[in-house]
Amino acid sequence: MMDVITRNKINAIWDGMWNNQMADAKTNLTQIIYLLYIKMLDDNQLKKEADAKRFGVEIKNPTFKSGKYKEPKDDNGDVIETITYEDLRWHNFARFPTEKMFHVVKDFVFQFIREHNNQADNAVSRFMGDAKLDIPSGKILEKVVRGLDDPELHLEEKDMLGDVIEYLLSKLAVNGENGQFRTPRHIIQMIIDVMKPKLGMKICDPAMGSAGFLMASAKYIRNHEPEKFNEPDSYRIFNNEMFYGNETDMDMLRIGTMNMTAHEVSNPQIFYRNSLSDDFTATDYFDAVYANPPFSGNIDLNDISKSVTDISDTKVTELLFLALFLRILRIGGNCASIFPIGVVNNTGKAYKDLRKLLIEKQRLKAVIYMPKNIFKPYSGVETCILFFDKTDNGGTDKVWLYQMENDGYSLDDKRLPVEESDIDDIVARFCNESEIERTRYDKSFFVTKEEIVAKKYSLKFNDYRKIQRKAVEYRDSKEIVKDLEDLETVFNDLLSKIR
Repeated sequence: MMDVITRNKINAIWDGMWNNQMADAKTNLTQIIYLLYIKMLDDNQLKKEADAKRFGVEIKNPTFKSGKYKEPKDDNGDVIETITYEDLRWHNFARFPTEKMFHVVKDFVFQFIREHNNQADNAVSRFMGDAKLDIPSGKILEKVVRGLDDPELHLEEKDMLGDVIEYLLSKLAVNGENGQFRTPRHIIQMIIDVMKPKLGMKICDPAMGSAGFLMASAKYIRNHEPEKFNEPDSYRIFNNEMFYGNETDMDMLRIGTMNMTAHEVSNPQIFYRNSLSDDFTATDYFDAVYANPPFSGNIDLNDISKSVTDISDTKVTELLFLALFLRILRIGGNCASIFPIGVVNNTGKAYKDLRKLLIEKQRLKAVIYMPKNIFKPYSGVETCILFFDKTDNGGTDKVWLYQMENDGYSLDDKRLPVEESDIDDIVARFCNESEIERTRYDKSFFVTKEEIVAKKYSLKFNDYRKIQRKAVEYRDSKEIVKDLEDLETVFNDLLSKIR
């Protein structure tokens, strides 16, 4: 976890950009991501060089070679300057004078990372191929570079690098519409703690944003199965064959790629594409889908794959994504996804038909109803989380319902930490058989499939919960009348004195 000193240092870097006419949060974050990636390349090689020196060997395939990188020439063919690979390394150019640093980074370092990544077929090469420096001056660049170079930040450590990226992502949530890309990390963590992903699973987020669900899954697996990472085959699978994501915003793809790289997933299978279109053909493939898909407005059906509309003939975005999840999961796969509350209580035909499909053809396991303002400050929409297994053969016998009242933060624009939180309780109780003993007066309980069918497939929480009404004792009415008469006497006496 980041301490106050680290947060203040990162805030100073961010504010230095913001106060110098760099007022687009997503651009600022993307630029810092590029620079962190450049620093990470150098830090990794420095570690390899130190190990090689200790064992008296040479490192294989260094990122930064020795000798010349470029020698720009003038119109007469004469060499203007010589740029070496050493000039491209963070620990060197971070100490250059302001304008030389700006020149080298803008004209050569970014060219190098574009060329470097074009040599490989991986997520980084796909989304760093057109990277460019958008920091407008050497003065601002110097402040950012020197800030990130602060040894007290310990950015050479993967855990700290990951924490810094997560903290920077939180900046998007307080800067207008960019906040739509960020699901609160404690909500993501709650979902992952409940789902307990395992090494070897194919995990997908078809609307990945900054890859929060994929990152949290990777971190959970590393923390809970550390012994398996000593096996080369497990390490290969973890890096190349487990984490899949799609996104339609190129900047967020870069941020998500760096987020995964910082959490030691070197080659996540993430792509620039619309998951609802024919560009995404996966069917019966994934073991798990963890997501918070877009849920606003309607979509032109001409842009949607027929394989999706065959499951749900609708223009409603959230229903189309729910249908997509049913298509891409394999039999036995599971899903945990955030949706607007209308998915569980809207009475429209498309909504009802999809709920019926989940209950009759799949295995709906649980619904967690979250309070309004979870997504503040940029949205007050009321949401829920659906948990289901794909069976294509039914299996729903009872469904666990939980009414979350608090998530550990104030439900206003500030979202400050508070003591009240249901998250630990949710993780402990999730679908636990002991919940059978809970009553309809509690905040969580099971409802049977028969009850849901009788309610015409409504999953509205208040259709099943009972409210305990406490008996209130009032004074005898004669006493109340007597008090009123006494008050009237006092009032009349005062009125007489006034007269």
